[in-house]
Amino acid sequence: MRPRPAALLAAALCMAALPAAASPAVEAMLRQAEQVRSSDPAQFQSLLGQLDESSGAASPRQREQLQYLKAYDLAYTGRFDLAIDAASGLFASGTDIDTRLRAGALMVNAYAVTRDFAGGLRTLDQTLQLVGRASARDVRHHVWSAAGVIHNQVGQFAEGKRFAERMLADDPSPRTRCFAGAMRLESLYNLGPLTEDEAAVRALVDDCIGTGEPVAANFARGFLARRMADSGRTADAIRLLDGHLAEVEATRYPRLIGEMHSLLAELNLAHGDRARAEAHAANAIARSSGIEFSLPLVAAHRVMYEAAMQRGDLPAALEHLRRHGEVDKAYLDTVKAREMAYQMVRQETQQKTQEIELLNNQNRVLQLEQKVAKQAARNVQLLVALLVVLLASIGYWAFKTKRTQVSFRKLAETDALTGVSNRHHFSRRAGEVLEYCRRTGEDVSLVMFDLDKFKGINDDYGHAVGDWVLEKVSEVCRGICRKHDLFGRLGGEEFAFLLVGADVAAATELAQLCRARIRAIDTAATGHDFRISASFGVATSATAGHDFHPLLARADEAMYRAKRDGRDRVAEYVTGG
Repeated sequence: MRPRPAALLAAALCMAALPAAASPAVEAMLRQAEQVRSSDPAQFQSLLGQLDESSGAASPRQREQLQYLKAYDLAYTGRFDLAIDAASGLFASGTDIDTRLRAGALMVNAYAVTRDFAGGLRTLDQTLQLVGRASARDVRHHVWSAAGVIHNQVGQFAEGKRFAERMLADDPSPRTRCFAGAMRLESLYNLGPLTEDEAAVRALVDDCIGTGEPVAANFARGFLARRMADSGRTADAIRLLDGHLAEVEATRYPRLIGEMHSLLAELNLAHGDRARAEAHAANAIARSSGIEFSLPLVAAHRVMYEAAMQRGDLPAALEHLRRHGEVDKAYLDTVKAREMAYQMVRQETQQKTQEIELLNNQNRVLQLEQKVAKQAARNVQLLVALLVVLLASIGYWAFKTKRTQVSFRKLAETDALTGVSNRHHFSRRAGEVLEYCRRTGEDVSLVMFDLDKFKGINDDYGHAVGDWVLEKVSEVCRGICRKHDLFGRLGGEEFAFLLVGADVAAATELAQLCRARIRAIDTAATGHDFRISASFGVATSATAGHDFHPLLARADEAMYRAKRDGRDRVAEYVTGG
């Protein structure tokens, strides 16, 4: 017998009504999953399976919370694109405001990890507009945490510190206090130098371990190890990280694992243990799948290159140098991209505000037009005045937008500290010049130099003095450039000239002049007395051709020969030597 339509409707209504009330059993499992989601991944996975099986008895709010936890699991295991897809639907159409806010915060974090900073900042802007509606303090903290993370990612460390301290001042739970403390520590380290008391950092680590948060605890240990190394206690830093490496591996969090191995690689190389340095560097490279072009990856390739040079394995060193150049360039491009993303989204926000203001002005105009019939003479004057204000506002914002665009282009092409071309702009312009010289048959030379023992200057006198040295060297070098020469900062303490129409003799002469002027820099203005010197490498198109990267590699090889021969000298690239 076929069921009657009325019976079907009644059955459907009954089935729909069953999960309307929250299930106590589901609620208990959700609460437990929330507690262990980052501290016990295996138990978290098991609870997700049980919740899936019980979802039929869950209320709509509970199902949305389960959907959020699944998105969190995707992000925690490195499947960030899937996590963003899962959280975006919940953020857009969820009925529970707290779950929507948590989904928005999760998207912001996932965008930050995948370097889609524009998407993350846009989502953050939308999420912060809703944060005042949060019904629980920990949800508000969750959003502020995401805001702090992405601001640290885009280099706005003062903003990251502000959000961290906002959480710490808002009576946080022990778990939130752990995350906020680690975030604040990251901001302070990058605002540098890190002056946080070592006992305070260790107390933060203990708090995180006590709340079952090994990921945050070990990120904090990483900053503590860097602080130790900066103060000359490299061996203590290695022992600290080695003692907790198994704990780091057990988190199964790729970013943390890669960063710890990269840091151990740098520390062991500085301590003279080349074999362990190479092993950690290789591990960091292997663990960086899906998190390419990160600073730990750049550092790991640099360690592999330096270790190969120490072994005398030149082919391996050249390959690692090539790979280091690729990832370093890509990382610098990423840094520039995140700065551009921050500026772009900030400009978009300003433009939205301007559009709202313009609409408000237009509404005022319409209101005035309705009064014209009653107060014609007076209202005409008001309308004219308002139109003048409106046109002036449009003109002002048009001018400001144009000026912002010009400043963005300058930001994209120049090094923020020294004002000379950055690596990306120098490489692009050098490629164009070399192609022109290839067609005209004109000689080109590339001079590359690296400041000698620059890390020692930073360690002994501070980063402010190091920045002063970089600015002074750039000023000296710009003073000897010819009209058509290119000069730029390749990164760190490395610089390069591209000299059009110069053979090896002319290039060597300029390098010697630059070397002498650098050596003559008076450091009294810093309040310290020390010597600045640089090692130079010269390569020409006669021996390396008109392709930029081979020419740069030859100059780099010559520069490192100058360093090996005693530093503060000029070396020319010699074929086969």
